[in-house]
Amino acid sequence: MTRSIFIFFAAAFLISPVFGQAELRAPLEKTYGLWREAMLKGDVRNWQAVTARYRQVEIQNRLGAEKRAFPAGVFQLPAPPPSLQGLKFLEAKQKGPTAKASYFGKIDFGVDGAPTDNLIVLSFLQEGDAWRYDRADFVNLAVLPEVRKELSGGNLHYLEETPEARPSGLVPFIPALAPVAKYIAKVYVFCPGREVQVQVNKISIHKFANAKEAEVVIGGAIDGPNEVQFAVKKLDGGTGKEALTIRVYLMSEVQGVQPIKAFEYQVQPEGGVQPFGTKNFNIDAAMVAKLTKK
Repeated sequence: MTRSIFIFFAAAFLISPVFGQAELRAPLEKTYGLWREAMLKGDVRNWQAVTARYRQVEIQNRLGAEKRAFPAGVFQLPAPPPSLQGLKFLEAKQKGPTAKASYFGKIDFGVDGAPTDNLIVLSFLQEGDAWRYDRADFVNLAVLPEVRKELSGGNLHYLEETPEARPSGLVPFIPALAPVAKYIAKVYVFCPGREVQVQVNKISIHKFANAKEAEVVIGGAIDGPNEVQFAVKKLDGGTGKEALTIRVYLMSEVQGVQPIKAFEYQVQPEGGVQPFGTKNFNIDAAMVAKLTKK
């Protein structure tokens, strides 16, 4: 779901009370309702009051990496957050300072087309004596018809067997506030059979597993030399002979200009892979002319 560096607070298991389903459900739903209302109204103060501090910084850093305004960008969503009204409550679970609440039914994002029966899992973090909203994970059950049938009948086997639907007890580090990007950059990784960790300029940390994905670089790219560190390891089931690609693209603000491939580490099938590496790419005046509107 989200890719982060986590820290485990053993003490949290000792001091954090464990609630039953009904006792836990009520405060979680209240927090989500307040968060949703703040999002619909564009209410910055209330959004800050009910959103986990980790998530606030993560969102601000991501908006800065995309050169989007904060806090205005917080409320610029492709679809409004759905209401829980009319959905079937499945369960609320707590582990230490983390909790999740799961719902099934016609989840309405206010877009075209009639909503169908799907699953949404809400995540929360405990800060002080209050629950703060973290994120929502939507599961489209169109490709999981048997799971849809199970959940409709009250069978929660899918939730019990899916780690992402269970609270982990792990609390993320609150990251440092990153500078707003001067140049928007993205890390792209293709790594079948492997886990790849990438760090750009010692600020932006990324983790990919058996993936073909791109993520925005927190803090962006800077003038002159930029550092890329990576670590690669084989996953269970991998052969160690698969192809591998790690790239950094610079995203131009000039209409019609394609992304610039600023960095690449690529290994063909059967090729030897470096388990660790530190490399650099440089942004010069010629690149800047292609990246900016100046």
